[in-house]
Amino acid sequence: MRDTASVRGHLPDENPGFVGRRTELERVSAALAEHRLVTVTGVGGVGKTRLALRAAHRAAERYPDGAWWTDLGQLDGERLLVALVADSVDLADHTPGTSAAGLCRRLADDRLLLVLDSCEHLAEPCARLVAELLAAAPGLTVLATSRRPLGVAGEETIALDPLPPSGPDALALLRRAAGEDFPAAGPAGEICVRLEGIPLALELAAAQIRLQGAEAVRDQLGSRLDAPPGARFDLLAHTERVWPSRHQTLRAAIGWSHELSTPLERLLWARLSVFRGPFDLASATAVCGGGPLDRATLPEALDGLVRSSVVRPPDAAGRHRMLDTIREYGATWLDRTGEAGTVADRHAAHFRGLVRRAETEWHGARQLRWYRTVDAHHTDLRTALDRLLRTDPDAALDLVGSVAFAWSCRGRLREARDGLEQALVLSEARGRVRARALWALGVTLVLQGEFGPAQDVSERCAREARHAEYAEPAEPAGTGAGRDRPGDLTLDAAALAGLLALTTGRPTAADVVVGHVLDAARGGPADSAARLRCHLVRVFALTGLGRLAEARERALRLRALCEELDEHWTRTALEYQLALTGLLEGDPATASAHARAMLEGTRRLGASLGVALGLDVLATALAAAGEGERAADVSGTGEAYWRSTGQPRRGLPGLRALHEKYTDTVRASIGEPAYEEIFLRALTGLPQDGLDRALRGPGHA
Repeated sequence: MRDTASVRGHLPDENPGFVGRRTELERVSAALAEHRLVTVTGVGGVGKTRLALRAAHRAAERYPDGAWWTDLGQLDGERLLVALVADSVDLADHTPGTSAAGLCRRLADDRLLLVLDSCEHLAEPCARLVAELLAAAPGLTVLATSRRPLGVAGEETIALDPLPPSGPDALALLRRAAGEDFPAAGPAGEICVRLEGIPLALELAAAQIRLQGAEAVRDQLGSRLDAPPGARFDLLAHTERVWPSRHQTLRAAIGWSHELSTPLERLLWARLSVFRGPFDLASATAVCGGGPLDRATLPEALDGLVRSSVVRPPDAAGRHRMLDTIREYGATWLDRTGEAGTVADRHAAHFRGLVRRAETEWHGARQLRWYRTVDAHHTDLRTALDRLLRTDPDAALDLVGSVAFAWSCRGRLREARDGLEQALVLSEARGRVRARALWALGVTLVLQGEFGPAQDVSERCAREARHAEYAEPAEPAGTGAGRDRPGDLTLDAAALAGLLALTTGRPTAADVVVGHVLDAARGGPADSAARLRCHLVRVFALTGLGRLAEARERALRLRALCEELDEHWTRTALEYQLALTGLLEGDPATASAHARAMLEGTRRLGASLGVALGLDVLATALAAAGEGERAADVSGTGEAYWRSTGQPRRGLPGLRALHEKYTDTVRASIGEPAYEEIFLRALTGLPQDGLDRALRGPGHA
């Protein structure tokens, strides 16, 4: 989940280097007030993103349901378009069916602004999606940026020209980027004219001014731009035929920056183009190293690209980015070197290794760190998966099997299911890799409420686990597998079968299946994540069977173990179970405390479904304690989070019955009109604000 903000939605922070554009900003603002689709068009590097971001910040308060930003530049195909847009509006869509339908339902009753940045390479699928969303959501306004119009009926197009070359804004941008107060007359003014006021070209020039001085840059640009087109390093091809002279100027400016780079910087620039999202030094070294780029020379080359503004400086987390236009240029050079396939394979191998390490260290103190790392590299993980699905399906199955559980925890159920199903069809791999992927797919299907398909996958998972652990050679020591006892694959297959039984109201079956496997296995819950998951299912099964004292005792022991391990996911689930046990035992104060602890954990994990479940149990506990107004407020916030999952309220059968019972009681005690007013105010307010109120506990305003 996102941090609490004063305005609903999510927009990136504005670039402090925004200069001028007063007239264009007014045009965009006026167009947003009258049209439901506004597209800012212009040549690459002209400043479309900055203008759209400034306009979105200015307009955000007009949209009760927020302004939301989607960066489409990270996609290299349309398959993940809907998933990315859904994620950008905080829709952790858990429903089966088409993803576009879930997004339409999410937006149908909202009044919000959706910004789609960098649509040009996905113009046709973007046009189809926008048309569908606008038809389904009357209160939706879309602001797009693209090098060409989308071509949707009713689209208002605003063509963005470069800054006036001889005007004050171009010079102001150059001054700010270079950190120097140039006089209007002189080399700086000539640079602005030669670069035709194109902001990206001016920023590249400013980087060289810091290194060489304005006079040297003016002279070099003069020789470069006055040369015949074939001598301009004009390598960046575009299909559109818009503003050809300015394309030539921008390409020449980028080519000039390329020419001024050292050979190692040029090589690194080309290889870095394989990254679709942010990257850190470690990832750059793993993917782009080789030949003359080694651990000693690569950091220096990266620093050089940062100094020349080819690569953006690192953010607070140490991650760099490249602008789309500059990345495209590097990709052109990568193709020419003949390394494109090799670097793409190294990129895929690197991220496959990253998620395998994340899976190995999930059971322990580094769980939260790896969870956040996987989330931060989501775009490149999807890029790697797409590459492996085409080139090495067995490796694709390994990658998606390693990462799918984390994706499902984060609410990316559609992407997890899509990747798993594709890899399972394409790969012929058997044994551990297939069993693990089937387990992850089964969990995903259960979370989507697809219990019939989940049952089939659960049975396949159990068969594959038996094949891997008994038909194949024994696994290395320490994995828990052996000819005489079940290993982790069988334990996870049992946990999946138990989870399915619990969610379909069969606690006895859940207890039997995990109990049988745990009794046969050696070791305790601290030995592996699979063992811990089986013990968790058994605790929930005991709760469902009414063996509350035993369930509570086991849960407290497991929670203490999780605290010792610094394990977050299971600990959060145990807090939910302890809250439910407190309710069933008639102790709403204890239930409230555990519910709030669960909510703290799910917020750290960014799990919308977990937040929704936690708010339900907290609302039930508050209602049981007779706190009608607080129960109504928490319940309204819970409904907002349920809607963000695309699902109706659900949970364990026992909780649903308690929720209905105590909610009816407090509705009667404070009056139906008062309850509905509070509920609707929370439902339509900022969800994060409602969650903050829920977490404050008694005695706080």
